[in-house]
Amino acid sequence: MFTAPPSESENLARAFHTDVKQVVDIRSDNSSDQNANQIAISSISKDEPLVTRRELWSYYLYSNGGNGVGLGYTQTLFQGLATAAGYDPVAGPGSSCLATTASGQCVVPWGSGTNFAIMTVVLTTIGSAADYGTFGRWLLFAITVVCWAAQYACMALTSPNRWVLAVVLYIIGFVSYSVTLVFYAALFPRLARNTPRARQLREKYENGEIPPEVYEQGESLEKNRITDIFTVHSNVGFLTTLLLNLALLLPMADNPKVDNYVLVVVNTYWVVLGVWWFVFQEPRPGPKLPKGEHYLTIGWKQIWAALKTYKHLPYTFVYLFSYFLLADGLNTTGTLIAICQNDKFSFSFLQNTYLGLSQAITSTISTLAFWYIQRYWKISTKRMFVVTNVVTILIPLWGMIGIWTEKLGFHNIWEFWAYNVMFGLFQAPYYAYSLTMMAELSPPGFDNMFFGLFGLSNRASSMVGPNVIQVIIDKTGNNWQGFPFLFALCTAASVVIWFGVDVTKGRREAVRWAAEQRKHIQ
Repeated sequence: MFTAPPSESENLARAFHTDVKQVVDIRSDNSSDQNANQIAISSISKDEPLVTRRELWSYYLYSNGGNGVGLGYTQTLFQGLATAAGYDPVAGPGSSCLATTASGQCVVPWGSGTNFAIMTVVLTTIGSAADYGTFGRWLLFAITVVCWAAQYACMALTSPNRWVLAVVLYIIGFVSYSVTLVFYAALFPRLARNTPRARQLREKYENGEIPPEVYEQGESLEKNRITDIFTVHSNVGFLTTLLLNLALLLPMADNPKVDNYVLVVVNTYWVVLGVWWFVFQEPRPGPKLPKGEHYLTIGWKQIWAALKTYKHLPYTFVYLFSYFLLADGLNTTGTLIAICQNDKFSFSFLQNTYLGLSQAITSTISTLAFWYIQRYWKISTKRMFVVTNVVTILIPLWGMIGIWTEKLGFHNIWEFWAYNVMFGLFQAPYYAYSLTMMAELSPPGFDNMFFGLFGLSNRASSMVGPNVIQVIIDKTGNNWQGFPFLFALCTAASVVIWFGVDVTKGRREAVRWAAEQRKHIQ
């Protein structure tokens, strides 16, 4: 394990945590050189407002409302209409996938590739721009409103002949919701640096009461606290909206528009809770856009600059690449299981609601349990993340069993219940710790840029997995043949993260990189 000399460790910590506007260029060991190379990192300025309880709660409530239930129902509604509009490839065009004599295969219109292509353009073009001025604040607001509008428009999806509109609304909803997750998550590192607890730790460090390592551990735990709590809120919102939906699904089970009404309820819940973040968010603008630059082009320039200097951020980029593969495996596994699940329950909103309830309850309990365990024993973020990876690997491994037998391997209703419970117990903490890992490895002041790349790794990774799986399934005629590839993908990515990412070194390298970039920007 690498241990920096005391003088360098102190410089590193001061560069990352100092409360004043000037941050030392930590590449230099000579004090006179350090004074000559001081630069500004506005994201670590004491001029930023202290995070208030009201602001923090409004941040949590946004997560509570934007819990993903609406997107899940939109996908179910879209998949149902697309299947009704599709045809049985055995019987040929004009046949119905829902006929009693159908082969079980179905050719349906699909838009997932378009989803990820659009999202890639959005995140790479304006992701970095969100770090400048107040652009990020208004960007999140605008994209959130677009997502709300798309979900309300789903009221028009009432018959199979509207599957084209269903595709359009699903793409808009998926892309806008995914982008809101990225820019919402990018806010928490800055919030964590400005909580009363973080400020107290900073003062103690500056007064020489605690060493740099203790301060770094304390700030890391503060990041974990915020991510764990907003993950809990997301799951509480998930549970609450599912219970509200039952109030419609049960008494109106015979109403052909009940699914559309459910989407309205889910979306309204998010609007009511999510709007407060835009009311109570304290102003913490980034630096002004460099002279001669434009919001639509600076994103590509900064990403190119980051890629050219990847050797200075090896652990950050190793994590991004590995997480790309891990997310690809996990997301594609979830999609494959969801298709089996929806087929099993005939696209039933009611059955999906029951399954979602089991996931929401276990997710809430497990996230709190993981946080209390981590806080009590002061376990590092990476070690907690590794534990969740183990289950990530086991999920596709279980699916592989279904290749050789129909008794196990997602062939039975009880297995979908077990999957949702296990997903809740381990994948909710996985999501929280993956965010904190990214926050630890992101250069201070460039949060939106690197969380944009992180979001791209998470969401756009599914451009690869589904295509590979589709080729495998087309050649074998068996959905379960896709699980071995997903198992290998998740295993390889997890091993690289376990043994190839040093968070402590990566955090310090990120500070160096941020210092250099600020010097060139100014």
